[in-house]
Amino acid sequence: MIGGGLAGLICANHLFRQNINVAVIEKNTYPNHRVCGEYVSNEVLTYLKFLGVDPFEHNAVKVSKFKISDVNGKILNADLPLGGFGLSRYAFDDLLYKQVKDKVNFLFETVEDIIFSEEVFTVKTKQNNTYKANYVVGAFGKRSNLDINLKRKFIQKKSYWLGIKAHYKFEMPEDEVALHNFQGGYCGLSKTETGAVNACYLVAYKSFKKARNIEDFQKKMMSKNPFLNQFFDQAIPVFDKPITISQISFSEKKCVENHIFMLGDSAGLIHPLCGNGMAMAIHSAKIFSELFIEAKSNNNSRDELEQTYAQEWNSHFKKRLAYGRKIQSLLLNPIATKIGFRIARFFPSILPKIINKTHGKPLV
Repeated sequence: MIGGGLAGLICANHLFRQNINVAVIEKNTYPNHRVCGEYVSNEVLTYLKFLGVDPFEHNAVKVSKFKISDVNGKILNADLPLGGFGLSRYAFDDLLYKQVKDKVNFLFETVEDIIFSEEVFTVKTKQNNTYKANYVVGAFGKRSNLDINLKRKFIQKKSYWLGIKAHYKFEMPEDEVALHNFQGGYCGLSKTETGAVNACYLVAYKSFKKARNIEDFQKKMMSKNPFLNQFFDQAIPVFDKPITISQISFSEKKCVENHIFMLGDSAGLIHPLCGNGMAMAIHSAKIFSELFIEAKSNNNSRDELEQTYAQEWNSHFKKRLAYGRKIQSLLLNPIATKIGFRIARFFPSILPKIINKTHGKPLV
């Protein structure tokens, strides 16, 4: 397993329960923060409990309402069809790690290259170590130098997006996740298990370049939205400084590449405005784990497993990613957003239906 984020940890948890030997190679020790919206759809809740994980036993915040504003602060409200929960990646990843750390071999190293030859993978790390494996799962996130070494097509295209995240002390409804638009991007706000508000936003480089730094951008550009103006005026930072990730790509990716099974953001990244990336990562780990266990039991070939996984992945996620791209195009177009907000005010049932298009059914 290359990568020990949500998808990698969930997959490791599922597989070890079937007595399958798993090694997880992760560059960072736990706990640590990641750029992430930190809202999880309840569609994965039953599956998490099956794995012995109940987020609400670890102070996860129940979320049932959604608020969205345009760049001028005009608001739409809706109930979330399935609801969800807020839990920081700092707490969530650490919880999942502690569950499996004594049952799975963790190697805290940075993978630099993966070579497949004669049905065996050779994994090379920055620490000058080499590992052999019959199967490799890629769960290394949105963007990695490993993508470059693997010569993945999406990484060769220039990306225009920057992700920024920090936690703040700020009073807002505990049961609400909010999405506030600004020129060139959008910012999600939701509470975490500590009571802090996670503010995570995506911004286009051409918009961000109009400011000197993050703080200046928040004051100059984001605060034109009155809700974000109030937030950044009153919120007290918890982090010493925000964490960032650059060159985020929403281009199509292959879920099986160089015979590596890609999970989570490594297989495809849904636009953060859809609020479903964490649930998709968990779901993709479930799909692969179940198919791998079945293939091993039936002595299926590698090719058969690759084809089946690709079919399953596409059937569950391809349309969601396409809807995410369409919604983002709408929100970044001021005229289209204005028309869309007007229609949604006259027909309130539209917004929950749109949310459903980017979410799946509850997993069993």
